[in-house]
Amino acid sequence: MIDLQGHSALITGSTQGIGRSIAEAFAAAGCHVVLHGLARDRGAEEALAVCHARGVMAEFVAEDLAAETMPAVERLIDTALAAMPGIDILVNNAGTYCDLPFLEMDHETYQRTMRLNVAAPYFLTQRLARRWVQQQVPGRILMIGSINGRLSEPTHTCYDTSKGAIEAMVRSLCVSLAPHKIRVNGLAPGLVRTPLTSIIDRDERFRRWMELHTPSGQVPASDACAGAAVFLCSDAAWHIHGQMLLVDGGMSAWQQPDMPDSWA
Repeated sequence: MIDLQGHSALITGSTQGIGRSIAEAFAAAGCHVVLHGLARDRGAEEALAVCHARGVMAEFVAEDLAAETMPAVERLIDTALAAMPGIDILVNNAGTYCDLPFLEMDHETYQRTMRLNVAAPYFLTQRLARRWVQQQVPGRILMIGSINGRLSEPTHTCYDTSKGAIEAMVRSLCVSLAPHKIRVNGLAPGLVRTPLTSIIDRDERFRRWMELHTPSGQVPASDACAGAAVFLCSDAAWHIHGQMLLVDGGMSAWQQPDMPDSWA
């Protein structure tokens, strides 16, 4: 049986998009949740309401994980544990991307992207793992990467680099933490509909091209990732360590689709 009864999770970046879908799916699976975002806005309130309606405990913590890494990590973990001391699942979902050609990339944009996409999940994991090892808690870590960790785009060099780092982190932290009975795995979504990918519905030609580029022919909503997240954090996945599961409709398996005749 796949459920998360008896577990508590901290899910970063969970007031919208993939993070929110994962939080709501965790709650539906019986998991208590600590939501996280920049501010307790409408999205946060709506996500909290959905989780409460599932009959679980749900709290919210505001923190900017793109700020100076260690103070932000310490504040988030301390506040989350004060609200829910039994956290035994961490979903590192918060992230950003920048659409900027390599030759135009500036140091601050690069640093901010790396702080949020790489440094924050690394040190959030370290902080909770230290606690779990000390208390002999068999924790679960889920990293949210991207298909861009394997397939690159010319104006996303910084983002692609950060998501490649997430794939390496999943493998490396697995080797480090598995002896302590802490499982580390990851999800790599393909293109899904989130507030960051609103171009899908603004540009019909782009949407049609992405649907064509995906063997399933679909660009789904963010809840397409939620079931896989529940599974990887559940007891059903007890012997899965260090794996990156691509949730991409087959996009990564297809070298290059044919251009439709009508577009020639």
